[in-house]
Amino acid sequence: MDAMPMPVVELDRTNHIVFANSAAEQHFGAGRLRLRERALDEILAPGSPLILLLDHVRAKGGSVTEYGIDLAVSKTGKGELIADIYAAPLIDTNKHLLLVIQPRAMMDKMNRQLTHRDAARSVGAMASMLAHEIKNPLSGIRGAAQLIEHSLPEAEKPLSMLIRSEVDRIVRLVERFEVFSDGRPVPMALVNIHEVLDHVSRLASSGFGTNIAFEHRFDPSLPPILANRDRLIQALLNLVKNAAEAIGPETIGGRITLTTAFRPGVSVVVPTSAQRVALPFEVGIFDNGPGIPDHLLPHLFEPFVTSKASGTGLGLALVAKVVSDHGGVIECERLKGQTMFRILLPMHQERER
Repeated sequence: MDAMPMPVVELDRTNHIVFANSAAEQHFGAGRLRLRERALDEILAPGSPLILLLDHVRAKGGSVTEYGIDLAVSKTGKGELIADIYAAPLIDTNKHLLLVIQPRAMMDKMNRQLTHRDAARSVGAMASMLAHEIKNPLSGIRGAAQLIEHSLPEAEKPLSMLIRSEVDRIVRLVERFEVFSDGRPVPMALVNIHEVLDHVSRLASSGFGTNIAFEHRFDPSLPPILANRDRLIQALLNLVKNAAEAIGPETIGGRITLTTAFRPGVSVVVPTSAQRVALPFEVGIFDNGPGIPDHLLPHLFEPFVTSKASGTGLGLALVAKVVSDHGGVIECERLKGQTMFRILLPMHQERER
């Protein structure tokens, strides 16, 4: 139970804490020994509905699952802490209860991943329309401008050149959309994620990230993953480039940290079935830049959402599509003065013969 990623607590018949795992210590903001000295109603905000739920479990004598309970802690002043609760009596104990807390923050993040995937599919449908309805006529406009240019006086030729350059710019934008409309299966092979991250950091440090220190914190025990190497590099390079641009070329002490880790306990439901898929393979990109505005965070991976004055808002939407094509999810959050992009991917499973 101590290794579980969600808070787990054992309560005696008076709701005093007998056992609390590491996640519970973090959730309640107190050490294990301190928690054991207190009753749960002393920790929670007054009138917490969880106490009534525990009384119901003891009276019923069976397990209860309740969704969306406010677990605000009285001393922290954090306001609402919404969680899903599983409570059950422990066998052969004097009315002791097992309490498992699943904070809604993780569930909300998983739900947002489905929104990101839907957004990518919506952009894909629009991309097919753009390619047919806009890109093809543009070639005719460009050709006509090129023909007219030969008959224009020198003073007016810059106007036709302006038409051609603007048409080329629109074509490049439409071509970026076409990436989303590619519904073909992505060819996969076993890839060493650490080799990919090394490659990305070398590209960055020799180009747009020359003023930034790159740090690696890898778990060397991780096995290869099933991925498309080129698309993975494309997505990770996009994230690193965004981090470098957030830090800025004039910043002293800019740092980007690339990490890998094994994080058991995270899973999502595959949209096309009821099957849950474990996503224990974590790739992290940290930067010490100024961070992303709070109002953009919930919509960061949707198309046309950007904080850059000259940005199109397609880069992170493309990253979300690449991660989704690999069966994973991506999330961004602010942690102790750093911005972190976390990618969670499935672990490659050898098929039994």
